[in-house]
Amino acid sequence: MEIVARKHHAISRKQISENAIKVLYRLHKAGFKAYLVGGGVRDILLGLEPKDFDVVTNATPEEIKKLFRNCRLVGRRFRLAHIVFGRDVIEVATLRGHHVDSGEKISKVNAEGRLLRDNVYGTIDEDAERRDFTVNALYYDISDFSIHSYGGGLQDLNSRTLRLIGDPQKRYREDPVRMLRAVRFATKLDMQIDTAAAEPIYELAPLLKDIPAARMYEEVLKLFFNGEAQTNYQMMRDFGLFEPLFPLVETILADDPKGPAAKMINAIMRNTDLRVEAGKTITPAFFYAAILWYPLSQRADDIALESGLKPYDAFYAAMGDVMEQQCRSISIPRRFSTPAKDIWQLQLRFERNQGTRAFKFIEHPKFRAAYDLLLLRAEAEGGNLAKSAAWWTSFVEGSEEQRSVIARSAAKGTRNRSTTRRRRKPKSSTKPAE
Repeated sequence: MEIVARKHHAISRKQISENAIKVLYRLHKAGFKAYLVGGGVRDILLGLEPKDFDVVTNATPEEIKKLFRNCRLVGRRFRLAHIVFGRDVIEVATLRGHHVDSGEKISKVNAEGRLLRDNVYGTIDEDAERRDFTVNALYYDISDFSIHSYGGGLQDLNSRTLRLIGDPQKRYREDPVRMLRAVRFATKLDMQIDTAAAEPIYELAPLLKDIPAARMYEEVLKLFFNGEAQTNYQMMRDFGLFEPLFPLVETILADDPKGPAAKMINAIMRNTDLRVEAGKTITPAFFYAAILWYPLSQRADDIALESGLKPYDAFYAAMGDVMEQQCRSISIPRRFSTPAKDIWQLQLRFERNQGTRAFKFIEHPKFRAAYDLLLLRAEAEGGNLAKSAAWWTSFVEGSEEQRSVIARSAAKGTRNRSTTRRRRKPKSSTKPAE
């Protein structure tokens, strides 16, 4: 352990959120140890702006709750205190200890070594050993403004090395989500994953299938909605981490690594990063509608072939099947899964709504999202779909006058096609011989 005095580091209280400072000082004045820990310390030292400020203390959750009227205790696997300041929430954890002879209500591990419950409390030294990566084992002590660095955390921060604390196999088995965190930190912080930490990932990636689907939903948001979607996606595929999260998609990618689905996903990740960079909103509804489009199309074809249903009815049946299967690995909230289905459904309307119907179609609340998916599909497939997307682009971007001309020309072309009949061969005037 290394202690760096205030005069030898660059962290200032001005860089820490006002609410986190309040929490730290109240715990300190009540006689408890209090530290800013992990990402908040790490990011400030790297010159980044932290998104969260987490606190650890030797006070138990119940003692924390007595100190703060605006406190609520959460979690079963990890008992935490949330100190609520309007929309700002400061998470406070009690320093973790080692697992000794404790009952199941305090700590519990399954047959694979995964922690199911972990409410063993200890000292700062023990807590540091329980952290995942050395660059997260950094503690800012509010009592003297020093930094406590464990496992060579400061050195790894300077060398841009992501190193696990302890045996990588054991640490990943304790919590398989650490493999996803390794990818996310490596890309976010521009770090190289240490060889010892990287080697077991491909072998242990299937352990992610046992993680609760609700927890995986939050991890996907962190991986793909923070500006590093493209690099995270590629690294996850390299390590075999994508398949446990998106098994339906991975099956199609494995069958056709350079096909439309692969092109579509690369475009999704690229466009998501561009939207983050531009400060635009990203909705999980569109993300899941796009990433699951080709599994949906394949399932619809399979249902039509197996049951003899019409393509339209098979498509509707497939929507429920695909969303249900995806939710087994990632629990997609209904507020996003329902709009995703709307976006899917609207794909069927683009071809038949060219013409005067287009005016009403573009008023649909989900039209823009559906149109964006059409563009991605056209980019991936080309052909007639690209022609349809080009028509809709000209209509969407045209003025009112231009739209009328475009719609009339499309409607006229449709009428001409529907009214064109094959000319009958004239009857012969020659009478048959008697």
